[in-house]
Amino acid sequence: MNRELPTLFSERMKTMLQDEYERFVDCFSNQTYLGLRVNTCKTTPDELRGEIRLLEPVPWCSETGFYYPEEERPGKHPYHAAGLYYLQEPSAMSAAVVLEAQPGETVLDLCAAPGGKSTQLAVAMNNRGLLISNEIHPVRVKALSENIERLGITNTIVTNETPERLAERFPLFFDRILVDAPCSGEGMFRKLPEAIDDWSPAKVTECHIMQKDILDSAADMLKPGGVLVYSTCTFAPLENEQSISEFLQKHPEFELEPIPTAEFFLPGVPEWGDPTFNLKLTSRLWPHHLHGEGHYVAKLRKKDLTALDEDDDSLSAAPASKKAGKKKSGQTQVNAGRKEAIAAWRQFAEEAVPSVLERTADDKAYQLFGEHLYYSPASSLELSGLKVARPGWHLGTVKKNRFEPSHALALAIGPDEATRVHQMDLAEGTAVYDYLEGQTLQADGSNGWTLVTVNGYPLGWGKQSNGQLKNHYPKGLRWV
Repeated sequence: MNRELPTLFSERMKTMLQDEYERFVDCFSNQTYLGLRVNTCKTTPDELRGEIRLLEPVPWCSETGFYYPEEERPGKHPYHAAGLYYLQEPSAMSAAVVLEAQPGETVLDLCAAPGGKSTQLAVAMNNRGLLISNEIHPVRVKALSENIERLGITNTIVTNETPERLAERFPLFFDRILVDAPCSGEGMFRKLPEAIDDWSPAKVTECHIMQKDILDSAADMLKPGGVLVYSTCTFAPLENEQSISEFLQKHPEFELEPIPTAEFFLPGVPEWGDPTFNLKLTSRLWPHHLHGEGHYVAKLRKKDLTALDEDDDSLSAAPASKKAGKKKSGQTQVNAGRKEAIAAWRQFAEEAVPSVLERTADDKAYQLFGEHLYYSPASSLELSGLKVARPGWHLGTVKKNRFEPSHALALAIGPDEATRVHQMDLAEGTAVYDYLEGQTLQADGSNGWTLVTVNGYPLGWGKQSNGQLKNHYPKGLRWV
């Protein structure tokens, strides 16, 4: 790192760390640690090791998280395009592990871009249940949606809303909520030295105020008995222990739960919060104690309704669902277009991906947005009036009763689910790279939509026609 640490930051860290301060400062001269998380919905670490050099497991995410050497550059490997892993800072893997999302649950990632934690949660849920991944910034929500697609995630709805708007729509709705809050980014100073230029005490205070509002919205959306995990990538106590302390003062229906401790999960700093709360139950990941950047994690549980004031009307709201009412103008035309789109999809699927019909059997789960047909993981969920970037699994587009499969469809199925498959092997020349660059391939086979794979892993679609495989890899993703 070639930038000096801000003076006010250094003075505060000296006060916090005392004898450990010099060791803390020295670690900024050390290398950053690179990590990736294996997408176990598609592959296993052992299978991945055949192509990617993985080092030791990340201790707090040992089943799927691994360090890798800088020279490996896995972001340039076709397996990255196939969604077999997500490149993720090792410490950032901790929050989703602590949340412990389970298959079949209803989960919210409230500040989700660019998607590392959302994809980690979806994989932990084994693509079952409902995950809503929300991002307030329109530009960042695009990257979030693309990463959901690349990893073959099908149980996720991506929204572009404020936490307040979601809280109005989804009171007492979620089993688990992750708040990876916007913060001053002090924990990333080593990895991203440019973050130093953006730092100031005023930004720390601004983030603290924002965090409190986000946590209030999260509290409204969590079911009694549910789990809320709060995390940041900053060292600032105001954004960590103090934010949690003030939240607990305002929300007595919540209590801290212990996080499994080890040498890498060190206790929070209780003197920076209300002494009535055991803030040692929260955890800090310090870069001079582990192979990763700075992080903070707190786990809270909302007490059951029986332990709360039954006269409090705020605790009796119902989850959002579709409401009966008069049909809006144009509703008949929309329904007709939707029926036509579903019929076109099923005609395509019966011929090209017949087994996928079993995964998309619920008529109520289909969502038509313009020409785009999606399959929702929650058919009863009311989304009207919300900014939705991705209402579920994107199946494809319908143009004049002709169905064109989406890239998301290709990346969420296996080669055994497609009628036609064009198999490519990394060891047999440049064909894989030609495909990723958008070139037409010479190939034999019956005419029609064909799933293109690398070493058995889907990469995208091609369309076989008279000895040629016309390339349908998305133009915006093509390698140059």
